[in-house]
Amino acid sequence: MELNVYKKDGTPSGEKVVLRPEIFEIEPNDHVLYLDVKAYLANQRQGTHKVKGRSEVSGGGRKPFRQKGTGRARQGTTRAVQMVGGGRAHGPRPRNYRQELPKKVKQLARRSALSYKAKEDKIIVVEDFRMDAPKTREVVDLLRNLKVDDHKVLILTSQHDLNFYKSARNIPYKWVLTAPQFSAYDVLHAQVLVIQKGAVDIVNEVLGQ
Repeated sequence: MELNVYKKDGTPSGEKVVLRPEIFEIEPNDHVLYLDVKAYLANQRQGTHKVKGRSEVSGGGRKPFRQKGTGRARQGTTRAVQMVGGGRAHGPRPRNYRQELPKKVKQLARRSALSYKAKEDKIIVVEDFRMDAPKTREVVDLLRNLKVDDHKVLILTSQHDLNFYKSARNIPYKWVLTAPQFSAYDVLHAQVLVIQKGAVDIVNEVLGQ
């Protein structure tokens, strides 16, 4: 598959890039995508949720009221789970939600996500560029020239550009990542994938192995 390379002003540069078919034209594996997205979302969880059990709440120490003669159910402590202000039974405890997947499974998931975007014609390749200083207006103009300013956009750069990252981070629904540091979730979550020309070569090299 070949795609045109666009300039920052949205006009074709006359160049073309080749998207390797073993990365961008495979039959997507939905089950692998499900596993990868599930693991990605699980790994974002802090796992710091916690409630107090009956041994941790304050109070208790004596019987709330006598055993017989009140007409009420017998109670032994105010810290019991059925009492107001008591502990909670079987509540959430701190835990690690991390899930690990084999490297080949994660690679297949990324290829599948990229293939979906290629099938939908949602991949745009732009020329390589760097920013000398953070300027949000330049990124806004770039997205408007590419006619994707009203979409959720993932931009893949060929190398880490702090100025470009700072320029785009306060634009809603726009994300900047350095190739190949992206997940299948990142690709699927975006509606359009904008890739710098140099990033295409990196993706072809890393995911083509």
